Amino acid sequence: MLGHWPIRVKFAVQLGLLVVVVGILAAGGLYTTYAYRALAKTLSVRVRELPLAAELGQQVDDLRLLVSELRGLRAGGFYSLDPAQVPVGVRSLGYRFSRELAEVHETLDRYRRQLEEQHLAGSPITDTAAERRTLSEIQRAFRRLEGIFQRSDWVLDDVKINQLEAEVEHLENLVGELPSHLHRKLAGFAAEVRGQYRTLIVSTWMASGLAAVLFGLFLRLFYRWIFVPLRRLIAASREVASGNFSYRVYLESEDEMAELAQAMNQMTERFEAIRDDLDRQVQERTRQVIRNEQLASVGFLAAGVAHEINNPLASIAMAAESMEERLGEALPAAHPDRPVLCQYLRMIQTEAFRCKEITEKLLDFSRTGPVRRQQTDLAELIQNVVEMVRHLGRYQGKEIRFEYQKPVQVWVNPQEIKQVVLNLLTNALDSIEPGGRVQIRLQERAGWAEIEVVDNGCGMSPEVLAHIFEPFFTQKRSGQGTGLGLSISYRIIADHGGQLEAHSDGPGQGATFWVRLPLSEQESSGHKEISHRRQAA
Repeated sequence: MLGHWPIRVKFAVQLGLLVVVVGILAAGGLYTTYAYRALAKTLSVRVRELPLAAELGQQVDDLRLLVSELRGLRAGGFYSLDPAQVPVGVRSLGYRFSRELAEVHETLDRYRRQLEEQHLAGSPITDTAAERRTLSEIQRAFRRLEGIFQRSDWVLDDVKINQLEAEVEHLENLVGELPSHLHRKLAGFAAEVRGQYRTLIVSTWMASGLAAVLFGLFLRLFYRWIFVPLRRLIAASREVASGNFSYRVYLESEDEMAELAQAMNQMTERFEAIRDDLDRQVQERTRQVIRNEQLASVGFLAAGVAHEINNPLASIAMAAESMEERLGEALPAAHPDRPVLCQYLRMIQTEAFRCKEITEKLLDFSRTGPVRRQQTDLAELIQNVVEMVRHLGRYQGKEIRFEYQKPVQVWVNPQEIKQVVLNLLTNALDSIEPGGRVQIRLQERAGWAEIEVVDNGCGMSPEVLAHIFEPFFTQKRSGQGTGLGLSISYRIIADHGGQLEAHSDGPGQGATFWVRLPLSEQESSGHKEISHRRQAA
């Protein structure tokens, strides 16, 4: 089913697979990169708490030391309750305690702002709830400490000093708890995120495997849908280019590749038909050239010997006639040998005149001089030939039909065309049995005059058709033909720029002869020149 999709859909599917593969790989890489970035940023933010916690712890230690120093001064003999009598050292400790308390307050504010800035969700290490709770207790303790410090007589009251010392110690303990929360989280962070990063690793491997499978599917589809059809088309084109026009390529798909293969098969089939037609035309032209060469050879032969043969034949005929006259004078009518001798002498005369007729046909065949042509009505010419042949005794009992719709005027030599029609008609009549039929049709078609002579006689085999227009080739059943009639007719039609063709379905199937003559004198001259060029080639 997928193979029947159009090629654009296949390309879209392959592009989609490639985009999915790239998307999976890119998504996995981006996710891990951003996860690493978030972790690094979280750790960098949380680690910045440690210096503040250490500074805060140092400042609280300084407060405790100041309180301890003040207690030491009190233990050294200072018991006055009059603020005016407070020693300078004690006052200096009070001022120092005030500055240290202000620094602690400032550090607590910075630490609180640091915790408020951490709003990164999704990681256990970013949870600052414990730090905020501890910071709230520190702030309450700091406010109590400030409440004690704000009393002007706190340095003179041992109870206040004890309370202050207790609050500072409590504050020191609370400040010491702040980094412990982060330390515990860092210590348990690996265990807390172990399941998360294991899931991430498994997901990454699964995504990589899925990407590999999709990429393999992409390569397989590309191989089946694109590479294999292209390879078959290239192999087929090479086969056709090498001359193997019978080669065909077939693709199982119904996409553009299959249409291209079908078009290539049609083109190859067309090439094969053109090649076969050209071969047939070459063979036909070769036969015509050979036939024309044979006709030309016969023409040269006839021109050389016809005159030499005519003179002896005339002498033989004259001598036989003289001998017949003298025989009648020398032998009485009752002599038993006289009829036989007279018969032999007449036979000599008959055969001599028959040979003379053959030589005259050879002379007519070899004649290459200019002929006189004129506008001729083919219908009237053919009708005269039919009427003349119809009254011959040997053709009695054989039907001749002549059909035409209107007169057809052509520029020809009437005597030569009459000879052609006579040869075709007598040959057709000789090939049929008594009761047979010869049909002649005359018509105009596309600037040509067409004469069709059809008989239902003995027909011809393909071997006979191949040699039918060669000189001295005859298939007349009586054995009396000279074999020159069709050769002379072919030469006459060729000289007029026309065509003479023969066809038969086989022995006993009858035969058909077509004569095509150009209607105008210009067309006749042009076709004649082309015919002579083909003969010369």
